[in-house]
Amino acid sequence: MTADAPGPVSSSDDGRSDGDSGDVASLSDAQKSLRAQMLATEHWSLLASRSTTQSEVLTRIAIFLTLVSAGLVTLGVLGNATGFRGWFGIAALGVLTLLAVLGVVTQLRVFNTATEDLAYVLAMNRLRGAYVDLDPGIERYFITGTTDDEVGAGTTYYPFGARNRSQVFASSMMVMLVVNTALLGLLLGAITFAIGGSVGWSVALGAVVGITAFALWMRFGYRSYRHVMRMHAPLRRAGDV
Repeated sequence: MTADAPGPVSSSDDGRSDGDSGDVASLSDAQKSLRAQMLATEHWSLLASRSTTQSEVLTRIAIFLTLVSAGLVTLGVLGNATGFRGWFGIAALGVLTLLAVLGVVTQLRVFNTATEDLAYVLAMNRLRGAYVDLDPGIERYFITGTTDDEVGAGTTYYPFGARNRSQVFASSMMVMLVVNTALLGLLLGAITFAIGGSVGWSVALGAVVGITAFALWMRFGYRSYRHVMRMHAPLRRAGDV
């Protein structure tokens, strides 16, 4: 992310660019007004991009869950029609494989969207910090973050306290993850049974695969989050304002 003011920016050890206050103080009222308009334009652009991204991924999740529901109902109908014999096993594996592939693709998009959303939040926090530089008295009217660091991002996501695990586990991402990993476990269990494994072994393998996949996806999501925070260089930090 680039600084709002043109030209090279040198950062001090505390993460804020050198001469920020002096730069704003040297601006005329007309220049401050122009800068505020430019910042507001960028802010609206980020809001539109964030809204579009969230709408798109929620639609993707809804489509996937609809396909899973339709696929399982289809297998139930086929099972009743074939007595769960003959070509039903091949059809079931085909449907489960297709759903599992779609689930992996959708899950990747969900996690990519989460990192994109974090970038949008950090960018808008940086803009709010620029508003505060232009008019320090306005800061008390913001309930979202005005620092573009991890603390500021957490304030924007949840202004009224520290974020806790309930917000993560109650998210749409978690719903998608639970369904997707359960589907993977079901597919591997079905394959195990199809090649001659017992019911007990099939259930056990499916459960292990599902739990392992859940843990790996969670690790992937956390690493993606940490990667964004490592790559981002804040201009304002919570402890310095």
